[in-house]
Amino acid sequence: MSPRKSTRKPAEAQAATAAESTSPQPLFTAAIDVRWRDLDAFNHVNNSNYLTYLEEARLQWLSHVPGPWFGDHAMPVMAAVQLNYRRPIEWPAQLRVELSCERLGSSSMTIGHRILDAEHADRLYGDGHVVMVWMDPATGKPVPLPDAIRAAAA
Repeated sequence: MSPRKSTRKPAEAQAATAAESTSPQPLFTAAIDVRWRDLDAFNHVNNSNYLTYLEEARLQWLSHVPGPWFGDHAMPVMAAVQLNYRRPIEWPAQLRVELSCERLGSSSMTIGHRILDAEHADRLYGDGHVVMVWMDPATGKPVPLPDAIRAAAA
């Protein structure tokens, strides 16, 4: 008996599985336009710009968090990032970046992310997560997660 062969290419299968998987309720959804300058020599968005889109989405979310989440003795820094590139983004495109709370720690938050096409919700460009740690810039030591962040992520 021979094993059944898939007609999907591995990257297509991964993208389909990721798009079909259930993801947590979005914490925030950011709208981002792809700029011409984001393209590389292959006429699609350079991989480093995916991280810029995620940064912009996090800043949009943080600007909507009521209460203090940043100050002289507590600021967020990115401690880790995991990003799966599911398909190239071509210009022109309008993106929808969904953020979700995957985990709240004592001084950190794991934020899940999905980069989608704004007009085609089944078109997943990338997914993964980042770990943000709140720290005291004077000491470089972690500090407790601000109450405003805990409340916004609940």
